[in-house]
Amino acid sequence: MKLNEHIAISTPTLLLVPYESHHVPTYHQWMQDPEIQLATASEPLSLEEEYSNQLSWRTSTDKLTFIICSPLAPSLSPPNTIPNDADTPPKMLGDVNLFLYPSEEEYTSSPAPAIPKEVVGEVDIMIADAKNRGKGLGERVVRAFVGWVWEHRGEVMREYVGDKVEEGQEGVEVPRLGMLMVKIGEGNESSIKLFRDKLGWVQEGGEGLFWGGRGGTGRLERGGEREGHGVGEKVYAGS
Repeated sequence: MKLNEHIAISTPTLLLVPYESHHVPTYHQWMQDPEIQLATASEPLSLEEEYSNQLSWRTSTDKLTFIICSPLAPSLSPPNTIPNDADTPPKMLGDVNLFLYPSEEEYTSSPAPAIPKEVVGEVDIMIADAKNRGKGLGERVVRAFVGWVWEHRGEVMREYVGDKVEEGQEGVEVPRLGMLMVKIGEGNESSIKLFRDKLGWVQEGGEGLFWGGRGGTGRLERGGEREGHGVGEKVYAGS
C-alpha cells in the first residue's frame, strides 16, 4: 500500500518504517534461513525477485507492510521526522504485514461482489534474529501495528477499493475492516503463545487459525503498547 509510504510508527521500544528498496538485501538475507521459510510458509527467492516483490507490495492495495527496527534514541529523535540512519541493516529486526481479503461469506457467494461489504485482515509478523525473540518484541509490535491500523482503518479501506472502482463510478460503499486473523504453522508454539495467551486471540475455524475481534487486542480498537502510551507517527523520508 502507498498509505504508509511516508509514515513511521515510533514507540519507546521499537520503530516501524515502510518497506523500501534499500531494505531488500537484508530482507533477502533473512529469507534464506530455512527456519524463517518454514515459519512464514515462504519459498526462497532470488534477490531480483525480492526487489520485484517489494515494488509489488508498495503498489498493491491489499498488502500493508512495515519493517521493524530498533527504537529511536531520544537524543536523536526530531519532533516530526526520523534520522536517515534509523533503518540501516544493523537496526532492522523483522517485518509486520496486513493482508486484506473479502470475508469468507462474500468470497464464497455466487457471484462474488466486486467490492465486499466486509474485509478480513491477516496479520503476519517475523522477528528475523533468534536472539531478539522471546523478549516481548513481537507482542509490542502487534499492539502498536494493530493500534495504527485502527486509527487509519478508513484510509486503509479506501485504498483497498481504489483499484476495484471503475472510472467515473460514484456512490461506492467502502467496506468495513472487520475481523483480524493469523495463520500459525503446526508446532510454532512461540507464535501460539503470543497470539492466544498474550494477545487473547481465539482459535477457531481450523487448526492454526487464530482470530481477533472476539476478545483481546485482536478487536479493532484503540491500541498501543502495553503501557498504553508512547505510540506516535513520524515522517519517513527514506534513507
